[in-house]
Amino acid sequence: MRGARARARRPEEAEDRIVLKSPEEIEMMRRAGRVVAATLALLDKACAPGVTTGELNALAERAMRERGAVPSFLGYQGFPASVCLSVNDEVVHGIPGERRLREGDIVGIDVGAIVDGYQADGAVTARVGRVGERARRLVRVTREALARGIAQAAPGKRLVDVARAVQTHVERNGYSVVRDLVGHGIGRAMHEPPQVPNFVDQVEDVELQVGMTLAIEPMVNEGDAAIARDADGWTFRTRDGSLSAHWEHTVAVGAKGPVILTAP
Repeated sequence: MRGARARARRPEEAEDRIVLKSPEEIEMMRRAGRVVAATLALLDKACAPGVTTGELNALAERAMRERGAVPSFLGYQGFPASVCLSVNDEVVHGIPGERRLREGDIVGIDVGAIVDGYQADGAVTARVGRVGERARRLVRVTREALARGIAQAAPGKRLVDVARAVQTHVERNGYSVVRDLVGHGIGRAMHEPPQVPNFVDQVEDVELQVGMTLAIEPMVNEGDAAIARDADGWTFRTRDGSLSAHWEHTVAVGAKGPVILTAP
């Protein structure tokens, strides 16, 4: 679950300062990250024609609790489900329910888990059955953009390096990065400073340091970058009705470079 740009701090969020994590704390986050990775893999495999998003939500909650985790999103700022499931032109924050998946859909699956007070957040975009080439390419480029952003998460680099790597790859392939929603720091709180945009303008001039933990998450539209929020107050979708894809990892800045805490 990502943050909005320039949003006010919520009561359940961390103070407005970057929190460097100890190796022990990062290991706690890795435990949560393993739960996120396992749940994402389970839901990715379960996305099939005829399955409802509500059924996927129930499967995810059961899987997380069986692994000793609490779903981060359930009740967070009032969100009514354990995972976010966003289909086709939905960008993020889709609420699971009675919608049945259809052949050719793509589904953004966003999972957060808490283990012993520490959080991890990750997302994949799953393909339902046989998916057209346009959708496959969008999903692939978004995943590649995530990998390029993560590669910049090293000591001495800056947030703008992460943003530039993502934006350059996305736009070089003819797509748009969403600008109204961004990645974020993460730790004991779901949203900690700094914000982690996927575009270079107005990025905070922050040098990356060992112990920083970031949720890096390209949200990429096939068409224009503009998005709108549905009447449910949560679901964001593309204004032009084009497809959108979303990939995310929780990453620690390690002494030798990025460490992916939500790796399978």
